[in-house]
Amino acid sequence: MRIGMGLNYSGGFTETVEEVADLERAGLDIVFVPEAYSFDAVSQIGFLAAKTSTVELASGIFQIYTRTPSLTAMTAAGLDYVSNGRFVMGIGASGPQVIEGFHGVKYDAPLGRTRELVDICRQVWRREKVQYQGKYYQIPLPADQGTGLGKPLKLINHPVRERIPIVIASLGPKNVALTAEIAEGWEPIFFHPEKAQSVWGDALAAGTAKRDPSLGDLQIYASPALAIGDDVEPMLEWIKPNLALYIGGMGAKGKNFYNDLACRYGYEEEAEKIQDLYLAGKKAEATAAVPDELVRAISLIGTESFVKERVAAFAAAGATTLNVMPLAADRAGRVALIEKLRAIVD
Repeated sequence: MRIGMGLNYSGGFTETVEEVADLERAGLDIVFVPEAYSFDAVSQIGFLAAKTSTVELASGIFQIYTRTPSLTAMTAAGLDYVSNGRFVMGIGASGPQVIEGFHGVKYDAPLGRTRELVDICRQVWRREKVQYQGKYYQIPLPADQGTGLGKPLKLINHPVRERIPIVIASLGPKNVALTAEIAEGWEPIFFHPEKAQSVWGDALAAGTAKRDPSLGDLQIYASPALAIGDDVEPMLEWIKPNLALYIGGMGAKGKNFYNDLACRYGYEEEAEKIQDLYLAGKKAEATAAVPDELVRAISLIGTESFVKERVAAFAAAGATTLNVMPLAADRAGRVALIEKLRAIVD
C-alpha cells in the first residue's frame, strides 16, 4: 500500500513545496497537484520536480478538453523529463460547469475523447509520426478542414519513458470500464471499501477483460481524509461540507455525478435531501444532512487501531494507494500523520 496526498496550496505554494520535501522524507510516495480553475498544474509540478527527489508527481487532474492530445503528451513528456521519470499523468473530464463555464469549450463525449487522447499520447511518447483518424481527433487535420499543409510529425525529443503512467478520474460505469481497460491507474472519488464491489465491480471486470496485459494490474488511488488519535472523532464533521458541496451542489437535478454515486451507495433519500437543501441555498442544513456513516466509511479518522482496520478494508477492496488528506492544523501535524500512516501501512 502506497501513500499519496493532494496538495492544498491556499496558504501559499512556496510554503507547500517546502512541506512536500518534509512529507517526502516522512514516507510520502506520490503527490497530486490540482488544476480545476486555479493556477495551472504544469508550472507547479515543474517547480516541485526541482525541490524533491523521490516522490512521484501527478497531475490531479489535467482536463481532457483544455489541451490538445498532442500538447497533453508533450507536456507529460516534459514533466517526466524534468522530474527524471517521476511524473504520473492524471486526467479526467471534469464537469460542464468548469469546461463550459470557465474555458468556453463544449463538454461532450468524455468517453470517446478520453480513449482517443490516451491513444494519441502513447503514440507521441513512442516517437511515432502522429497519424490518427478518430471520431473526435484527426491528426494531421484533414485538408478540407484547414490549409491542407499539415503533415505527420513526431516528437523531437526522446522521452525519458515511452509509457508514462496514466491515471483516470472516473465515476460512471462506462467511464470506470474504460479506465480499467486502457489506464495504468484509477482515481475514484469518495471510495467506499464495503460498497466498491457492488457499485463498481461489474464495470471494473468488463474493462479488465479487454485490458492489455502490458499495462499490469490496475492501480487504485483512494482518497480518504486522515486523522489518527483518541480525540479525532469530531473531525468527521470537517468532511461534511465538502461532501455536501459535491453531492448537493455540483451540477443540477439529474446531472450530478456525485449525487448519483451517493445513491448507488444506498443513500438515495439522504442524497436527494442534501441536493434540495444545497440548491435552495441552505448549505448549513445540507451539510448537517450528510450521514455520519458515509463520512466514516470513506475516511481514515479514528484511533490508531480503527485506522489500521480501515486501511485493511481499503486494501481488501483493491486500493493500492491511499491518497490522503491529512487533517492537521500545521505542517508538523501533517508530517506526523504521514509518519503514523507509514508505520501502519508498513
